[in-house]
Amino acid sequence: MDRRCPDCDVHMEDVKLRTYDANPLAVTTDEPREGILGKLGVHERLDVQALMCPKCGLVRTYADLGDLD
Repeated sequence: MDRRCPDCDVHMEDVKLRTYDANPLAVTTDEPREGILGKLGVHERLDVQALMCPKCGLVRTYADLGDLD
């Protein structure tokens, strides 16, 4: 995915964005998961991609919506 910095108009680079316990970031939606986990009330989890501008340091995160189609 080619994204450009809205401030500098340069190509943003992939970076790893993690929590203090070293788990990658993710978002949880209101959509129930498939199968038994959904029946137990567990919601869908989406991975998050982090991109950083190498010029100004702006970091943006994007959720992978590919599985919600």
